[in-house]
Amino acid sequence: MLDEVRETQKKYGSIAIVIAIVVGSILIFNGYQPVGKGFILGTLFSILNFVLMAESLANRISADKRRAFFAALGSIMFRYILLAIPVIAALKMETFNLIAVVAGVFLVQLVILSDHVKSHIVMMRNKHV
Repeated sequence: MLDEVRETQKKYGSIAIVIAIVVGSILIFNGYQPVGKGFILGTLFSILNFVLMAESLANRISADKRRAFFAALGSIMFRYILLAIPVIAALKMETFNLIAVVAGVFLVQLVILSDHVKSHIVMMRNKHV
């Protein structure tokens, strides 16, 4: 199971970072430095959050109910604090655009959603052919 989780992390994390670098670079080279840097920063923290979520999964599954509850609660609180870092940086510094940071924070989720939608569309096409 751990290998499957790592493959999923690698797949979605790689897609997200490539998108962030391409989009961020285009924005930066077109004069939108705070937007590009904010998008890349948000994506980096999104990927880190995704990796930490998967790494803590094994601890929550193997523990008893009480330990699993507190491990899950601690993991969620830590990951929310982690995701607050780029948002606070964007609020405090003009070098990062807040909206771009928030978009970057949600990029991994958008990549996962788009992959599932694409798979569903391909499956539906194969049924009708």
